[in-house]
Amino acid sequence: MSGTQSVSATPVPGASAAGGGRSTPRRARKGGATGDIGKPAKLWVRIVLAILCLMWIVPVFGLAFTSLRARVDAQATGWWTVFTGPSQLSRLTIENYSQVIAQADLGTALVNSFAITIPATIIPILVAAFAAYAFAFMEFWGRDVLLVLIVALLVVPNQVALIPILNIYGQLGLNGQFAAAWLAHIGFAMSLAVYLIRNYMATLPKEIIESAKIDGASHYQTFWKLIVPMSVPALASFAIFQFLWVWNDLLVALVFVGPGGNQPLTIALVSLLGQEGQGWQLLSAGGFFTMLVPIIVFLTLQRYFVRGLTAGSVKG
Repeated sequence: MSGTQSVSATPVPGASAAGGGRSTPRRARKGGATGDIGKPAKLWVRIVLAILCLMWIVPVFGLAFTSLRARVDAQATGWWTVFTGPSQLSRLTIENYSQVIAQADLGTALVNSFAITIPATIIPILVAAFAAYAFAFMEFWGRDVLLVLIVALLVVPNQVALIPILNIYGQLGLNGQFAAAWLAHIGFAMSLAVYLIRNYMATLPKEIIESAKIDGASHYQTFWKLIVPMSVPALASFAIFQFLWVWNDLLVALVFVGPGGNQPLTIALVSLLGQEGQGWQLLSAGGFFTMLVPIIVFLTLQRYFVRGLTAGSVKG
């Protein structure tokens, strides 16, 4: 036993030059790659990030303070003059919000926006998840060609389809209805949804699918009990995208829904602005009002955002 221990503990000549010489730099590279993660960022990186943050935050502050200023003050001076003296702060008021809610009927428009956005977000995610599962885990003739065609639709501008779709909706009597906006948003979002969700599902371990098949699980059971819970990051990241797109959309809502009893918030806000540009302080109040819901949605689902978008970009 002692002889065996002494032999194993004795270095072999040339081992450090042959094997050890190659393993030592490898450990150094690993340590260097992981050691940079915990180090503080350089000064120029902090400065650039601070500038970018200011570029996003300053307009939001300007919108918020403008929405709290009276019409005379908003037309006379800029919003930054609020910080010039206590008298400016004392003149802030919420009259613009009350006037916007009464004049544009934002309560009804808010309900209409939810009625358009929620189905137009859930339905494409559900349909795209089924399609992504088929492209990722099922074998059928023409699968790759069909996937390429779906991804190729991403380069087609949505505007080229507005007039043909509007004519079809007119024949079916769907113009001005919620269903018209639902179908339009579902069709426009389906290509990106299938692409993102399929890429994420392709990174899932196929051993789990094979184990489910051995246990006798059908595709339906495998999809709902295994794939959907594991694909929550991708589903949530697309849900953020789709919700923000539909909530802030004006073009599709204006073309297929239009002003009236079913108009969403975006159309209601446009009606606040006069032909000569007057009333833009009311538009600021309404715009800040509509920002609250997207901010809440993003903050709620942000932990899934990066995980869902970066899935499949790095292997190993």
